[in-house]
Amino acid sequence: MNRTALVTGASSGIGRATAAALAARGYRVLGTSRHPESLPPDERAAGVEYLPLDLSSPDSVEALADRLATVDVLVNNAGESQSGPFEELPAAALHRLFEVNVLGPVRLTQLALPGMRERGYGRVVMVGSMLASFPLAYRSSYVATKAALKGFGSAARHELSPFGVWLTTVEPGSINTGISERRTSYAAADSPHRRDFETMLGALDRNERAGVAPERVAQVIVRAVEAARPRPRYAVGSNAPAVFALRRILPAAVTEKFVHRRHDLSR
Repeated sequence: MNRTALVTGASSGIGRATAAALAARGYRVLGTSRHPESLPPDERAAGVEYLPLDLSSPDSVEALADRLATVDVLVNNAGESQSGPFEELPAAALHRLFEVNVLGPVRLTQLALPGMRERGYGRVVMVGSMLASFPLAYRSSYVATKAALKGFGSAARHELSPFGVWLTTVEPGSINTGISERRTSYAAADSPHRRDFETMLGALDRNERAGVAPERVAQVIVRAVEAARPRPRYAVGSNAPAVFALRRILPAAVTEKFVHRRHDLSR
């Protein structure tokens, strides 16, 4: 194996599991973290070189340009989770979320693509979310960013596949990564949505604690990377095969009710 992979958000959860899995398969792996110099040894994946990256900073993204020029595999995993009633989401919080979850990953991909195209080989994996296909109340901003990321990947793959470069999206469902502890939430103390909002958060946390391990997602990402012709989308967790099959045959209103009930909302 003489390929180089870069995995963003490689200090925890899906990113760390993916970086470790790729390193174990012989890839030279670069992993990013906002503050790699302060990462304790038990948060570092074995065999991974860590680089600093803050996706909310365009300068930080551009600083990786030279390294990205040599990358054969890019896994855009890093991101933030956000919740809140649509009408109460602060403009600054929305701007930051789109910087981190969409604009940063898109720019990283743009910086990596010329080298991949010239070498005639490349794999880009966008780590999205099943919520992009099954939208949930009070998660509109997060859903929107993951849908945007999938949109970029799904359309751009048609531009790049003739050059041997494939873009694909992996959509995890409920994954036990501890992300619920880092989720940003916005709801006014006197919000008319507060009761349902807190109900949804409680169910979301419960489902994530019962979710599959990040290593399961890492296996799917590696499968996508090593496929001769990666599919546009892969889903994992939350009984994804059955859920997506039902979505194709059930009316949209029934699917919405299913999503709401899974999160204890009575709509």
